[in-house]
Amino acid sequence: MRDTQSLSILLTVAGYFVLLLVVSRLTARRHDNDTFFRGNRQSPWYMVAFGMVGASISGVTFVSVPGMVPVIGMTYMQTCLGFILGYIAVAFILLPAYYSRRLTTIYSILHERLGLHSYRTGASFFILSKMTGAAARFYVVCFILQRFVLDSFGVPFPVTVVLMVLLIWLYTRQGGIRTLVWTDTLQTFCMFAALILILLSVIRQLGMEPGEAVRAVATDSRSRIFVFDDPMSRQYFWKQFLSGIFIVIVMTGLDQDMMQKNLTCKSLREAQKDMCSYGLAFVPANLLFLALGVLLCMLSAQQGRALPAAGDDLLPMFAATGSLGQGVVVLFTLGIVAAAFSSADSALTALTTSFCIDLLRRPDDERLRRRVHVSMAVVFVGFVLLFRVVNSPSVIDAIYVMCSYTYGPLLGLFAFSLLTRRPVNDHAAPYIAVASPLICFAADLWTKTYTDYHFGYELLMLNGILTFLGLWVMPKKKPKKIDEDGSREP
Repeated sequence: MRDTQSLSILLTVAGYFVLLLVVSRLTARRHDNDTFFRGNRQSPWYMVAFGMVGASISGVTFVSVPGMVPVIGMTYMQTCLGFILGYIAVAFILLPAYYSRRLTTIYSILHERLGLHSYRTGASFFILSKMTGAAARFYVVCFILQRFVLDSFGVPFPVTVVLMVLLIWLYTRQGGIRTLVWTDTLQTFCMFAALILILLSVIRQLGMEPGEAVRAVATDSRSRIFVFDDPMSRQYFWKQFLSGIFIVIVMTGLDQDMMQKNLTCKSLREAQKDMCSYGLAFVPANLLFLALGVLLCMLSAQQGRALPAAGDDLLPMFAATGSLGQGVVVLFTLGIVAAAFSSADSALTALTTSFCIDLLRRPDDERLRRRVHVSMAVVFVGFVLLFRVVNSPSVIDAIYVMCSYTYGPLLGLFAFSLLTRRPVNDHAAPYIAVASPLICFAADLWTKTYTDYHFGYELLMLNGILTFLGLWVMPKKKPKKIDEDGSREP
């Protein structure tokens, strides 16, 4: 029975990959660097919007969000509500700035306003942030497939990671961003189809009708969303809500990966429609994942099962072991693979784009772009393997905490460049961007040791403020005067 189940999962992954490869072949005809980087700026906005939902959610959401429920209930919705305002800010503040300049990479704004060192600092922090976050997300899926399928065949974990990344490289290597607009649409459809069918299967196992399940979730003690009574808690409403706004601004609006697809739309107006559409879709999407977590807790109690120590094991405990039937195992596999591929493929494409354009400054060299794409895939494999040593009860929480440190300097750099006209000491920007997260880390340790306050995702805002202030207090150095004999004054 176990071998049959494992074979079904492998066939599902193989069939899904073949379908992605077919889409890649159809969309990568007459490809060049403009196709890879910009999709020839011909993407339909509604296709981008639908595909972006899957790309933003990722395989981590599939397992981590339901797994949050036993510990923090449905309070994650406070962050999701903040997402809405964040997407509106990106659509009407950042997108106009990007489209008016017809940018390929968004970090070019830093070069224009602050200088070369600030530009390369911003791009470098993006590459570090994206490589780390995407590897963490992808690790979840590789680990689940390894644990529930490939271990039974004796496949080592490094081989699993290499094979999965190789599959992604194969269907993105030519069409790049133009291919991803279409593959993401397919992946989002598969992910939500799997989620809804798994929900219905859990409801049947509980012996309920859909209407009864809705009422049961609404009245369950774990369905609490709002926390207004404990400002010291990490789940305090204003911490979560404001963090949600800034998480979207930095992880979408200041992220080349998320913005690259939006910049393939035909016009600013279409890109804004795309952004607002998929931004609003996040609330019902995450509500479904959290409702699934509540229902799984109910099913666990009904069957006399102990909840797993790690929240990320809650959904796999039922969906990946055959407890809900063979069909759910296949659906679960399809859902997490679709979500993981959707986020990892766009990450590799964006990393290649930023490295070629922002750091190497060679946007037209197609041969170089191919070599960089291969190199990014190899480095990505290394990061996934390194992430295996991270032991966090919730990977999505770990990602947001990491991004508070790595995306914070980006927030400060962009805020300074867009909101002020003050001259800046461009040479000091790299040092300020490194010092800010170090100060935040020290502040976090100090408050944990000596106070009852615990920093949450608001570290992101603190980090951005410190970077902004650092740029403000380090004024641009005046050039030394040149005497008539050509020598500089001391």
